Amino acid sequence: MPRLVDRPALLRNRTRAEPDALFLHDVVADQLQERLEEVNRTFTSMAIVTGFPKFWQARFPHAVIVADDDVLTLDHQAHDLVLHVMCLHWANDPVGQLVQSRHALKPDGLLLASFLGGQTLHELRASLAEAEAVVAGGLSPRIAPMGEIRDLGALLQRAGFALPVADGIPLTASYANAFHLMHDLRKMGENNALEHRPRHTTRRNIMTEAATIYAENFTNETGRVDATFEIITLTGWAPADSQPQPLRPGSAKTRLADALETQETPLNQSKD
Repeated sequence: MPRLVDRPALLRNRTRAEPDALFLHDVVADQLQERLEEVNRTFTSMAIVTGFPKFWQARFPHAVIVADDDVLTLDHQAHDLVLHVMCLHWANDPVGQLVQSRHALKPDGLLLASFLGGQTLHELRASLAEAEAVVAGGLSPRIAPMGEIRDLGALLQRAGFALPVADGIPLTASYANAFHLMHDLRKMGENNALEHRPRHTTRRNIMTEAATIYAENFTNETGRVDATFEIITLTGWAPADSQPQPLRPGSAKTRLADALETQETPLNQSKD
């Protein structure tokens, strides 16, 4: 499988992350806590897959913390809850990560995977692409491709999860300019770690042009520029006999029209 992510570069980026810049992790942790409170179940053996162990250990001190390596160090059917947090968008094999998470779950165990989705930094992507096309006459891989929500639910099905659900929440942050945004991305540990990224320093006129384009198109009413971060959460359950099962096609005993108390209109039959 071709490698999308340069793991050593990603790990270097993460070691330079600063705790005060991890506001996205704070948002995700709060959201996951709310979701768990809505589930009518007490979880006793939680594992967390993450590239930021100190942050997540502090938020969930009783959880087993596992690095998001290509091979997860999770024991088979050892957990009733797995949180895969803020790292699936950097996975070389996202389905493989989900499959391994499912194998770590007991029957009817729960997976919650939160990560950055396809609308993330769309403003910066567009500005960089236009600037590089104008100045250099071509494009370079600068921001990791991220999945669209309409496709991500299928990943859970491919990984063998039952009752799969995918949902997304867009968040908007504002910055003085595009340079401040890019500086903040470095502090988050989310700067470029693509395998085929440019290995030389980007020409300053490209970055200046990108900042100008960004300001022209994405300045808000306060004079600052907006940046979108889309948080995608996948919810799936390890299969178990106790879960609701779909009925066999054709086994229904009640017509849908009767249940809806409406008149059924047959389709017109074409005649040759």
